[in-house]
Amino acid sequence: MLVDLCYNSNLMDSNEEYYRSMLLIRRFEERALAEFSAGKLFGTTHAYIGQEADAVAIFANAGPDDIVWSNHRCHGHFLAYGGDPYRLAAELMGRATGLVGGRGGSQHIHWRNFYSNGIQGGIVPIATGMALAQKVQGNGGLSMVFMGDGTLGEGILYESLNIASLWKLPVVFIVENNRYAQTTPVQVGVSGSIPARFEAFGIKTFEQESSDVLVLQACAGQAFEHVRQNQAPAALIFHTHRFAAHSKGDDPRDREAVARVRTAFDPLDIHGARLSTEFLAQAELEVASMVDSAYLLAYNDPFPSLAETAGLG
Repeated sequence: MLVDLCYNSNLMDSNEEYYRSMLLIRRFEERALAEFSAGKLFGTTHAYIGQEADAVAIFANAGPDDIVWSNHRCHGHFLAYGGDPYRLAAELMGRATGLVGGRGGSQHIHWRNFYSNGIQGGIVPIATGMALAQKVQGNGGLSMVFMGDGTLGEGILYESLNIASLWKLPVVFIVENNRYAQTTPVQVGVSGSIPARFEAFGIKTFEQESSDVLVLQACAGQAFEHVRQNQAPAALIFHTHRFAAHSKGDDPRDREAVARVRTAFDPLDIHGARLSTEFLAQAELEVASMVDSAYLLAYNDPFPSLAETAGLG
């Protein structure tokens, strides 16, 4: 049996940090949607609202030599990775002080070992190649790649799974199944079993359906440990919930149904119940100040010059 269902572990010393990180993602994304509606952002934006526990749980297990490939819904991943919200806000606003000089926008960012790209499926072979480089270099690092349920229809994914399994590459294939590929429900877009798709290539699979950051952290830890110890791939599948629209405001879902899901599965509510009201209030103030400062500073920054935009600066 290749599927390990992961369950909750003991409460951790990092409870407050986990909550603060999830809260930062939530408030940053809410502000991004507001700024987009006000015409202050360039390009598109895909909010991570509702999925915050996934990223925080995963990056609690990441190491400094690990390489990250994120996707179109990358803001939450980047912030959980430890990225600067100011540099991210500047990138969304097309400013020269942005992560890639204002040229990448919401979906195409880079910082340290963190990369993102909006092309679903296309990033999977790149992450697999990076895992090969990690194995050759022997530095103990691994490669991880984020995808959604909609990516499971891309043929290049399965070519990558085949190579990763045959060559025993240290890569974690992360599926965040938020149950919709843009507007297509998973039940009409993905046939069969998601874990079985990875099992067919002999890839050990770790699966969890939860919005509890501690449950997810334990599960992610098992997947990462498997890859590091065995120098072999693993699949990490989180069944999660997206509260916001796919991007901006294109959300045909029933609003009452989304509200019911949010009431039952909000990761901030679930984890916040473990913490004191005093801490929750203080965290809200601190995060609000951080997000306000990030967007205000970015808004007053200069745009890149034409030479910088062309990559000549």
